[in-house]
Amino acid sequence: MPIVAQSSNETDWVSRFADDVIAESERRAPGKPVVVASGLSPSGPIHLGNLREVMTPHLVADEIRRRGHEVRHLISWDDYDRYRKVPAGVEGVDGAWAEHIGKPLTSVPAPAGSPHPNWAEHFKAAMVESLAELGVEHDPVSQTEQYTSGAYREQILHAVKHRARIDGILDQYRTKAKAQAKKQQKPVDEAELEAAEGSGAASEDDGSGGSAGYFPYKPYCGNCEKDLTTVTEYLDATTELTYSCAACGFSETVRLSEFNRGKLVWKVDWPMRWAYEGVVFEPSGVDHSSPGSSFVVGGQIVREVFDGVQPIGPMYAFVGISGMAKMSSSRGGVPTPADALKIMEAPLLRWLYARRKPNQSFKIAFDQEIQRLYDEWDKLESRVAEGAALPADAAAYARAARTAAGELPRTPRPLPYRTLASVVDITAGHDEQTLRILSELDPANPLSSLDEARPRLDRAESWITTQVPADARTIVRSEPDAELLGSLGDEARESLRLLLEGLDGHWSLDGLTTLVYGVPKEMAGLAPDARPTPELKAAQRSFFALLYRLLVSRETGPRLPTLLLAVGADRVRKLLAV
Repeated sequence: MPIVAQSSNETDWVSRFADDVIAESERRAPGKPVVVASGLSPSGPIHLGNLREVMTPHLVADEIRRRGHEVRHLISWDDYDRYRKVPAGVEGVDGAWAEHIGKPLTSVPAPAGSPHPNWAEHFKAAMVESLAELGVEHDPVSQTEQYTSGAYREQILHAVKHRARIDGILDQYRTKAKAQAKKQQKPVDEAELEAAEGSGAASEDDGSGGSAGYFPYKPYCGNCEKDLTTVTEYLDATTELTYSCAACGFSETVRLSEFNRGKLVWKVDWPMRWAYEGVVFEPSGVDHSSPGSSFVVGGQIVREVFDGVQPIGPMYAFVGISGMAKMSSSRGGVPTPADALKIMEAPLLRWLYARRKPNQSFKIAFDQEIQRLYDEWDKLESRVAEGAALPADAAAYARAARTAAGELPRTPRPLPYRTLASVVDITAGHDEQTLRILSELDPANPLSSLDEARPRLDRAESWITTQVPADARTIVRSEPDAELLGSLGDEARESLRLLLEGLDGHWSLDGLTTLVYGVPKEMAGLAPDARPTPELKAAQRSFFALLYRLLVSRETGPRLPTLLLAVGADRVRKLLAV
């Protein structure tokens, strides 16, 4: 029986796209599996922005599976693309890798120390592992294997035969780009003619224009393996192709009908694959919506040259990181899905992509904001369990927590992330101390093993150790601050006495919360359930600051109830005794 997410088509973007894709697939290829697609380039670290290219069709494909339809999610690895530039900040890579620019990514050595056979496989490996953890079922397609095996031979010969038509289509957009530049009274930058693709020289997207005229196919050199080649002659009758290489001076004549060492230029390659695979749904980035971009041009080429149909699919907005601008895989140092999965559980990361429509940008938190996101997730889980969640929220939760294949792994006792982070911060990950503290959070239902709090506990520990600066970590004092204690007035001393007096009777997370907020109320002669006033809030802030200074020598720190539990009653008494 298919698993169906509780949803409403009026509010759930995934269900709406699934409806459209199923209907479109039946119209184009009735009775055949629905085909959705993503494309990833292993040219460098595959970052969290690239993940939207995968998660958008994955969520739609998963909804289609839930409804009982057969669906294929193709992830096309563009590992036969040229190596364009040496990414900054990639460990094991220095200037020596520049000599490989122009080669296929699968012909470039992997970064030093990598166990993988080449550059492409090195960067694919981490993403493949992350996709498995995220529950993304897919069919991988290596473009190196497709091109070098001759799988696309008929399509290549067809494109070359119709190269004048392709050149005419591309020229329409080249003219538009030049006209737009002239209208805006700015010089035409030839690199801009590829319309925000950001993928190198315009000739690489459009094709070469040597003595043989426009040509939509780029051979990789038989001597140096680089694509800095120009086709100098081509005979349609025999498919004999002659090219020369600007990098090493090598030239040769081959039969294109037998030659498997080259590829169609990108603006022809992409629509060719749409037709070849029968892709019904594929999203693309917002940069593809500009005139002359690959998606726009590809729609005309697939229709007029390959007799195919352009996929339906949204333009998706960029994904950012708190405090970081738009991500680029050509630069090093941008967080990857593997980085995110070290500090958050897979369902939470899935939820960030599921809850926002593709055209809505969002940020993924690696800073303190992750604690708020976890709080929001836990509240949503409670509302779903109570049947109180809005339909779209319940659908997003269902898509995050499980796939058509079943539930994703989850933490048996999902304690608050901010509490776990505070505890491992204070204990420096000491298991016995951590278990003691976590067991005291709810004495009536104590943890019997840290495994009950995993994997969330491990994610919180990783966040503390990798994302929180050393100077922001919590270090509990080993000895009382005698100078500060000696300077306190009677009122401050009395507040500390009341706190210490109440420890034994309030030794739980909820109890200590009541105690630390209640001491200032008692000092002001107010009832325990007194409503907060500006004066009371000020008194509480002053009392909290005093406790932090005496316990951790700072004005702020982890939530006080958690901090007190972590420090332990005996040590609290030692540090606060007056």
